[in-house]
Amino acid sequence: MSISLYDATVMNYLQTVSAIEAVLARGLDHCKEHGIDPQQLVETRIYPDMLPFQFQVTQVVKHSLGAIEAARTGVFAPGRGSELDYAGLQKAVSEARETLSKLSPEEINGYAGRDVNFEFNERSIPFTAEGFFLSFSLPNFYFHASMAYAILRSKGVPLGKRDFMGQLRIKR
Repeated sequence: MSISLYDATVMNYLQTVSAIEAVLARGLDHCKEHGIDPQQLVETRIYPDMLPFQFQVTQVVKHSLGAIEAARTGVFAPGRGSELDYAGLQKAVSEARETLSKLSPEEINGYAGRDVNFEFNERSIPFTAEGFFLSFSLPNFYFHASMAYAILRSKGVPLGKRDFMGQLRIKR
């Protein structure tokens, strides 16, 4: 059995982006139940030298939907992310899920072998699309998703591993 580029990327993005969407909803519910302004979570960090929750969530979008765009255009530039409030983060994740769900396997599989350059300041790192997705973007995607989850857990949001994993693609 072979696995397609679509299966390795979009299907994994959808599983985790959907899970992060649900985790954000749980975070908002927790805030409402405990009289916490959800805006307090936006700048929360696990450690002072770590980037905040807002950055972690925007990078989930950047390393999923933005990675697909990089395969289309041939360039990925990380940027700092957008300064969004909690509702804005929820909207960005929801829109990413909706857009990802509309992508076709033919389109994504057609990116195999294309050049993608990671560009940051004066630095440029060349990849093939599959090398970019599998060795750079997917690891970053999962890192930032897990950090967003961990930040909410550190603030008492009742989440478990199952919340992070999302909907499993079980044999039917």
